[in-house]
Amino acid sequence: MIRDLYNVRLLPAEDTTTPLTEEEEQRARGVLFSELGNTIADQGWVRFPAYTPEDRRRLVAVAQRLTAYWGQQVFVEAEDHCRVRLFLAGYEALPKP
Repeated sequence: MIRDLYNVRLLPAEDTTTPLTEEEEQRARGVLFSELGNTIADQGWVRFPAYTPEDRRRLVAVAQRLTAYWGQQVFVEAEDHCRVRLFLAGYEALPKP
């Protein structure tokens, strides 16, 4: 089946912005800070989906905020196009199952 798309246009990369308002962005980062921070504190690392550049930027900002809060570096590593891993020193390699 072929579907026609009307009124669809590509935006230049520099014009892309987050679809969230400033308040929503702050709340989203606050929730990620809390939830991901708790998981990292418990197991030393966390994996989280990041489908868009905004998601990846948000996770990097959360890692920087956790680093400042804990005084310990939180590293960010892209595992593939859709996943980002945040971890503490000593948890670079995933544990063997």
